[in-house]
Amino acid sequence: MFTASLVVPCYNEEIRFNPELFGKFLCEHPMISCLFVNDGSTDGTEAILEGFCQNRFNASYINMATNGGKAEAVRMGMLHVLATEARYVGYWDADLATPLDEVLNFLDVFAQKPEIELVTGARVQLLGRDIQRRKVRHYAGRIFATVTSMMLEIPMYDTQCGAKLFKVSKDLTQIFSTRFRSRWIFDVEILVRMGPSINQVYELPLQSWRDVGESKVTSFAFIKAVYELVLIYREKKKQHSYRKDPHSDSP
Repeated sequence: MFTASLVVPCYNEEIRFNPELFGKFLCEHPMISCLFVNDGSTDGTEAILEGFCQNRFNASYINMATNGGKAEAVRMGMLHVLATEARYVGYWDADLATPLDEVLNFLDVFAQKPEIELVTGARVQLLGRDIQRRKVRHYAGRIFATVTSMMLEIPMYDTQCGAKLFKVSKDLTQIFSTRFRSRWIFDVEILVRMGPSINQVYELPLQSWRDVGESKVTSFAFIKAVYELVLIYREKKKQHSYRKDPHSDSP
């Protein structure tokens, strides 16, 4: 039984994947495992993952036949690790923009605050922290987070950080049971699906975070994310109306 299992979505990560950092962490922390999800990569990612996971008991990988996007890769990976006996499950970006050592800080939060259901990283530029983020992405992220907070009434600083760890519960499988609307802002959908449990979310300011290489999120993707946010908002309103009147025709 692993203490924590991390899903690592991978799409064309042949150049960015760092076997040394993953290998060192998994060797030093045998009670933490990684499940790599090869999201229909067209480069040598599968071969790299196969070689890395060979002879490692706490590293494995699965292949998706076609590229379904990060949201679907994370969802399928989460359902896979939820079928294990890990106490905590989550997902982590393959480029290690968030260092793996932060996982230990996430676990400390659960130990100190047993009521928490989700610990999520927050990229806050505070004195004493090493947060290296391009200004354009920082300000775009702040705008998006502010709009999301206002529309969905979720007072959260950083919804899109790719480092999240959940406590395993009977409701968690249900959250990941159906496909997400969005390929990129599925993190927001997760928060909406949590319902009242949103009060058991803890944002942990990261000690370190840095942009790694070129982002796969384009300007078009940002515009699309805003559109998808509107769809999520409408869906939340329908759910709210249905909870108030379960005999209504709302889904």
